[in-house]
Amino acid sequence: MNNLKTRDITQLALIAALYVAVTIAPVISAFSYGQIQFRVSEILMLLPFFNHKYSWSLIIGCFISNIFSASLGVYDLILGTLATAIACLIITKIPKNVKWLWTVPVVCAVVNGIIVGAELHFVLNLPFWLNFVTVGLGELVVVAIGAIIFYFLMQNQNFNKLIN
Repeated sequence: MNNLKTRDITQLALIAALYVAVTIAPVISAFSYGQIQFRVSEILMLLPFFNHKYSWSLIIGCFISNIFSASLGVYDLILGTLATAIACLIITKIPKNVKWLWTVPVVCAVVNGIIVGAELHFVLNLPFWLNFVTVGLGELVVVAIGAIIFYFLMQNQNFNKLIN
């Protein structure tokens, strides 16, 4: 991270802004928060698989997006962002091989299912296991769709140059 160039910083800022814009977009935001989540911006969670520097974009983007979480407030700022940070850390440890790309949706689903599921349980008094399943399943679906898209993008050499 010490060798970031202006281009890298700009790229990271754009990805964080994209995460926020997609999360809080009027039509999409209805599915970005709460017990049943299909946060479309979570497709970007595949980026740390390619390069760990993208973790910062996602953590910052998640933090800013969670400012708009009306029902969970400061809890979502802390716990939702923590879930993203932990998922990013685990994703950066996955071997950079196309066959391992498919583990990213599972990591995201489990981490968010546990942390956000517990957050919803303690803050809104909703049943933990139901939260775990609904949040985890939403995360799994969104990131798996992203994995399919990224799988095909990885076939393009220009994409590989851009992403790494």
